[in-house]
Amino acid sequence: MKVSLEYLGEKKFKANTVKSSYILDCKEITPVEYFATGIIGCTGIDLVVMAEKDGYAVSNYKVYAEIERQMEVPMKFASLHIIYDFEGSFDVIKAKRYILASLESYCTTINSIRDSVKISYTIIYNGEKIADREMIASGAGSIEIDDGFGGACCS
Repeated sequence: MKVSLEYLGEKKFKANTVKSSYILDCKEITPVEYFATGIIGCTGIDLVVMAEKDGYAVSNYKVYAEIERQMEVPMKFASLHIIYDFEGSFDVIKAKRYILASLESYCTTINSIRDSVKISYTIIYNGEKIADREMIASGAGSIEIDDGFGGACCS
């Protein structure tokens, strides 16, 4: 992957990728906000693609993020809570599987920050909350798996 920026003045950059270009206006949207929307855009598209591969459509889809940042510079993300709200004709098990497959395996941006950010999610599917503030199974602040041997087998 290759990307580049060209400074245009007035806190604006032209962002270039292999496929396209767009304007980053840092007076309107900060680079951190672009980063945050890129994270939820990555996991957001995964749901659509997985459902389509199974022959389903996703509708009325919105993805939100609640982000807490550390107060000291460089003010890294401390926690990220993603809310998925969508409708579809598949069952709730598939709905949750699609989201978890994205969060745990496929989404590059989530997997790039998971070691340093506590990540949780809520899923609202067909108007019903099917997951509420659940933590992803791996990464910072994740669940601890007890191996029954006090960690002796895996440390």
